[in-house]
Amino acid sequence: MSALPFYAEQAGECSLFEHAWRKQLPLLIKGPTGCGKTRFVEHMAARLKRPLVTVSCHDDLSAADLVGRFLIGNGSTQWSDGPLARAVRLGAICYLDEVVEARKDTTVVLHPLADDRRILPIERTGEELAAPPEFMLVISYNPGYQNLLKGLKPSTRQRFVSLSMNYPSPQVELDIVRNETGISEVQASRLVQLAKALRSLTEHDLEETASTRLLVSAGRLIASGLPLQTACQAAIIDALTDDVATAQALAEVVHALFGEAA
Repeated sequence: MSALPFYAEQAGECSLFEHAWRKQLPLLIKGPTGCGKTRFVEHMAARLKRPLVTVSCHDDLSAADLVGRFLIGNGSTQWSDGPLARAVRLGAICYLDEVVEARKDTTVVLHPLADDRRILPIERTGEELAAPPEFMLVISYNPGYQNLLKGLKPSTRQRFVSLSMNYPSPQVELDIVRNETGISEVQASRLVQLAKALRSLTEHDLEETASTRLLVSAGRLIASGLPLQTACQAAIIDALTDDVATAQALAEVVHALFGEAA
């Protein structure tokens, strides 16, 4: 039997997910980029022994992309399920990542699946798919990107049980970095220390701060033999900003923290 995807629980979120799944409740996960939302869903799908269908939402994602469409081939027209319809038929966990990036009219198709009806009407075929008990709808987004144009309508939000996630505590983050990269505790501790310092900065106009994902990327470069400073520059600093002055300021934080060790 294959091992579960590694996930370090922070505040009872695994229990909440499992209870929501057992009671056939959809789940909304809120949290910053790179805090572990996707890994959490992967872990829970494996833990509950359910197939996982993941959709990375974007500006051009339409309802037809989710539900399905007719395709023409070999002189005939055939219906092709989209990922949402496929997940319903499989009794899978369907995860829509960064759902607010999708077109506004797209999220409306989720409503009958996310309330007590638990159905997916397919208007093109006249079919009405009833979700089996094992099916679960999970969506996520980053509240830091919310604005008037990109936010969930109350009519959508109030259909979901909500779970807020954030970056892990230093000890949990240390365990994650060590497990995901294989670097030493000292090296992982330096990366976590750097993340803490970068997250405390307020004078630099960064869209995002150092995420756990970026620490893991840096750790993997270190594990392959790159010096800490080079790894941090490539995987963290240059990933956070394109501004030369800001990048230089962040690099100075690295040097101030680690000096010759970097």
